[in-house]
Amino acid sequence: MTTHTAVADRLSPFGTTIFSEMTRLAIEHDAINLSQGFPDFDGPDFIKQAAIKAMGDGENQYARSFGVPALTRALSDHWSRETGFEIDDTLSVTVTSGCTEAIAATTLGILNPGDEVVVFQPYYDSYRACLSMAGAIPRFVTLHPPANSAETCVESPFSFDESELRAAFTNRTRAILLNTPHNPTGKVFSREELELIAALCLSHDAIAITDEVYEHLVYEPETSPHVRLATIDGMQDRTVTLSSLGKSFSLTGWKIGWAIAPPHLTAAVRSAHQFLTFATSTPFQHAAAVAIRQGDDYIRSLVADYRRRRDLLADGLAEIGFKVFKPAGSYFILADHTSFGSADDVGFCRRLIEDQKVAGIPPSAFYEDPSLGSSLVRFAFCKRDDTLRAALERMRSLRS
Repeated sequence: MTTHTAVADRLSPFGTTIFSEMTRLAIEHDAINLSQGFPDFDGPDFIKQAAIKAMGDGENQYARSFGVPALTRALSDHWSRETGFEIDDTLSVTVTSGCTEAIAATTLGILNPGDEVVVFQPYYDSYRACLSMAGAIPRFVTLHPPANSAETCVESPFSFDESELRAAFTNRTRAILLNTPHNPTGKVFSREELELIAALCLSHDAIAITDEVYEHLVYEPETSPHVRLATIDGMQDRTVTLSSLGKSFSLTGWKIGWAIAPPHLTAAVRSAHQFLTFATSTPFQHAAAVAIRQGDDYIRSLVADYRRRRDLLADGLAEIGFKVFKPAGSYFILADHTSFGSADDVGFCRRLIEDQKVAGIPPSAFYEDPSLGSSLVRFAFCKRDDTLRAALERMRSLRS
């Protein structure tokens, strides 16, 4: 009898996520985990207390599918304050089970089989799987580090070729999927870059899906501010903006995300969302509303802490011998590991876990052509100072 895999053909190429694999190895080898992007400290007490209060107040049954009124109104008010655009929360805001579900609901709700979608690589790995589930065809544009820099620590270096981006748009392009601030490069797309993307969307009648989960985690706001693509002329009515609570408030396990879009695109997102999760955790939504309305001071403090931790890790990695690409946003650092003699990123990361007891992520998993990321390793700096110092101390043995 022939044995067939039970995994559907559209998902079998992706296997287990690289995050799960590296975390498994980190636990197995008792390694410091700088691979997966979750803090090793807790979110603020005032938000946790709001969740407890909501539970005590009986907010424990199914929520309205697109979100409890307290949260959708908080999000619409926040959007208005950030963008200057007034929106109706009942028509333009959809609460999802994390941004990952928002990505899935948006792609499944908007895309048809055969539609082409422009995607920058390296990419968050769920993008590729969600596009496959929707039957869409990705067209990749590569973000490149500087080719000939002798510096050991380079700031905000990743860029794309304009001609490559223009060529990726065709008469079959339905959408572009954009992440800014970007994981894993830390790039914050500039206004000029976004205006180019907007012009291409307008000329090809394409929708923009923007993943902005790191919207508040920006470290050089004077030179690299976060600009929402939806605020560029002509884009308000063709952009779906995705984000979540977890990154800005250090509560990644709560899985509260959202999609903000004009009503016709919101209807498409909700058409899939209602059959994916229907609704997300009711008490956590009420607590998220409190976070959105009262969390500005916490975010400012977190960004200051992350800026310091970014510099701590970047400087330490450069001293050890990595070539470091210092991010302008997100909470990840990419570094070139080739000075330590490994042929590829997967082998280097395995060696790092086994010998130095530190876990990073091999970024080749985020490229359609894995060789483009083989010289790199990704580290997360959303960790306590002593965690980062301990990891750096362990990695010093790489120099010997």
